[in-house]
Amino acid sequence: MPGKHPHSWRDGYEGAVSLTFDDGMQSQLDRALPILAENGLSATFYVNPRGPDWRGLLAPWRSVAEAGHEVGNHTVNHPCSCAFKEVRADCLETMTLDDMDWEIGEGRRRITEAIPEQADFTFCYPCYHAHVGEGPGRQSYVPVVARHHIAGRGKGDFANHPLTADLHHLYSFPVERLACSEMIGLVEEAVSQGRWAVLTFHGIADGHLAVTETDFGGLCAWLGEHRDRIWTAPVVAVAKAIRTWRSAGSNRSDDAAASVRTAWNEP
Repeated sequence: MPGKHPHSWRDGYEGAVSLTFDDGMQSQLDRALPILAENGLSATFYVNPRGPDWRGLLAPWRSVAEAGHEVGNHTVNHPCSCAFKEVRADCLETMTLDDMDWEIGEGRRRITEAIPEQADFTFCYPCYHAHVGEGPGRQSYVPVVARHHIAGRGKGDFANHPLTADLHHLYSFPVERLACSEMIGLVEEAVSQGRWAVLTFHGIADGHLAVTETDFGGLCAWLGEHRDRIWTAPVVAVAKAIRTWRSAGSNRSDDAAASVRTAWNEP
């Protein structure tokens, strides 16, 4: 491993990055997976096990998990804000916390049944929204996510600090239509701060919110070249490591806890 960096993570890494993919799109299977394999990278894919044939829908994702990737929970039906619709029905402002408990819990149950080899996995907020209800009745459903999953991925303007980020509402950068150089720039900025960058993809050269195959391939090749200093791993792997390190710090003496904070570059 390389020598210690001023913003060093575990094993001498300078920072971490997770590549995440939403909605279980075909282009992710056809295009993203071969590029990831070519560069020796593992990622997180968030799927919606919806409809009467949810088992069939999840079938191709079992081999994805077996290849070392994470297959995460994106709810059963992908509920978003009513603001995205013309009709106020089946959307977050008309839903309750109990409704979201079913969406998240049933999504987890179906993925666990379809991919029993996968010990644990994380959650992803559909449309990046984390609320139900509206106005004075608006409530966060982050606590519901926390009951079901080790971590949840949302959206934000910053990379995640390993000591202070809310694991159940992690920030991520949507990268649709970005060039390879722009995505590398986001990762490099996070790494320079000793942080964890989470990038959110949808389509790869196809479908909605896409990036080109060339730009995605360039990013993955760059991450492969820099694997000794940047830890590229699924969300569940980084979240578990952070939870373990935080727990180790809180259970030690004040001096030992201070050493843990120093190792993580806490100001």
